[in-house]
Amino acid sequence: MNRARDGAAVVPAIKAPNSVALLRSLGRQGVDTIAVSEHDRPPAFRSRYVDERVAVPVPGEDIDRYRAELLALARRDDVRAILPVRETDVYALSTDRAAFAEHVAPIWPTADALRTVHDRVRLFDVADRIGVHTPETTLLTEVEDWDRERIVKGRFAILVNEFVDTVPPGRVASPPKTIFLEPGTVPYVESIIDEMGHVPITQEYVRGTEYCLRALYHDGEPVATSQKRLRRGYKYSRGPSIYHEAADIPELRTAGLRLLNELEWEGIASVGFIRDESGRFNLLEVNPRFPASIPVDIYAGVDYPGYVWNLATDQPLDPPPDYRPGTASHLLRGEVAHLHSVVVEDYPMVERPGVGATVWDIASSTLRHPNFDVASLDDPGPFVRDTWNAVRGTVGSSSASIAETWNAVRSTLSVR
Repeated sequence: MNRARDGAAVVPAIKAPNSVALLRSLGRQGVDTIAVSEHDRPPAFRSRYVDERVAVPVPGEDIDRYRAELLALARRDDVRAILPVRETDVYALSTDRAAFAEHVAPIWPTADALRTVHDRVRLFDVADRIGVHTPETTLLTEVEDWDRERIVKGRFAILVNEFVDTVPPGRVASPPKTIFLEPGTVPYVESIIDEMGHVPITQEYVRGTEYCLRALYHDGEPVATSQKRLRRGYKYSRGPSIYHEAADIPELRTAGLRLLNELEWEGIASVGFIRDESGRFNLLEVNPRFPASIPVDIYAGVDYPGYVWNLATDQPLDPPPDYRPGTASHLLRGEVAHLHSVVVEDYPMVERPGVGATVWDIASSTLRHPNFDVASLDDPGPFVRDTWNAVRGTVGSSSASIAETWNAVRSTLSVR
């Protein structure tokens, strides 16, 4: 695809691989790109496909100033699109949608739809009403039977003052990560509430494989869809996807679109499910922005950044792509984190895999599918910076566990 340079797109440059993927996709198509970041050295700033770099306030510390900076960029004559890559981005855009719409096409959800997906109690109520299956879910304070296998996670995807009064106005926080409860043990509920910063939800632990339905909506209709299967997460208990494969399952598409249609969605979304042992899809969450694992969708032939650019600039979408299920991609830094979790971490309800089997799985899958979320021969800068940032953030703070991981791997290799 060759598009004329008739404007610029704004992409927040965060530490996740979606920023790099969006900038590369747009830049390779001839679109000028503006990378904005509160970080000094984000990997995306090193991309050859970045035309301009702009420093912005930290969104979590002052969302109003961050929103104002994005709006100032939207007012520029050359800016035609803003692509959200995290919850704070889409929150800033959706909560002042009308102001942005005066300058750029608002290809993101309305504030009401966003509030529903950010509040998992509301989201699961909607899903239950329309027949999309959900795990048994309740507030932590309402649990009576602690013998079942349960997890605890934030009720809210982000914490802001309109959701919880413990967060000051103008600030945005993220709840802590998922907690695995030990069946038969009553947890310290008040301690968990203090840690989460609000009353979280508990869900039954569903064994199975994680899938996502991606969809781009415009004017009430899905204009592109794809699917992702999680092959490996940051942790052996799952976590964010670091080895992912494009899928094509009709039942997954039906469930995801049914929910997004009910929400009257606009923009991109990734609807997460667990497919249990019976084959049923159980709703996990809706991510209302470009997901971190978006590189696998692009490798599989679905160019969401390009489609958003077309919609934002009133260009027709390209013919339906040659979608390639089975395409897979890796986040190399994530593969190291996964191996580390196998060596040093322990999770109730989740069987720990062997170190040797894990090393073999990582090596063999990388050889079979040599596609990478950040590493790229024609654009090496982001991978170099990402690796260096990871090393700087790890060495010293957890050098003992790194040594433990390396010793376990070396021992495995010597046995083989």
